[in-house]
Amino acid sequence: MMEDLAMHMMEIIMNSVKANSSLIKIFISSLSKTNETIIEIIDDGCGMDKEMLEKVTDPFTTSRTTRKVGLGVSFMKGLCESCDGTFIMKSEVGKGTYLKATIRKDHIDAPPLGDIGELIMISIQSNENIDYELVYIDDYNEFAFKSKTIKEELSGISLLEPEILLWIKEYINQEIRKERS
Repeated sequence: MMEDLAMHMMEIIMNSVKANSSLIKIFISSLSKTNETIIEIIDDGCGMDKEMLEKVTDPFTTSRTTRKVGLGVSFMKGLCESCDGTFIMKSEVGKGTYLKATIRKDHIDAPPLGDIGELIMISIQSNENIDYELVYIDDYNEFAFKSKTIKEELSGISLLEPEILLWIKEYINQEIRKERS
């Protein structure tokens, strides 16, 4: 398995990138009162037909031509099942894909959240033309990030500039880990 939730999310986001998405939305909610972490990833990519959607959680189903296994979705589903959570995936050809994964926060096998700033930084590096939106909510904090807003503020400067990418990573992590006052 993967060591943190950010790694699981990266696998799903890379599927969205390969599906020619122009917008990828990531919602993360981790609340003590519900004792669950909820991850939703929504894209506007090419989507999947019903047959592919039914097979996508099988690790031996992939659209890749370079290898015969696709583990991202099956690992996410397995994590949800092993941590008393739920896994939902919906998709429509030409409209995109929706994934919702929940895990029980206090489950012994529940991985830590991981580096969300790095997740977004790497996602932007994979394709800066995609707009990424992140909403993060926990018991103390609510934070939203939109790469489109940063692009507009930079007016023509590439998000791929090393200083910009590092700033994005640090900014997101700083906002997520704000003082719990």
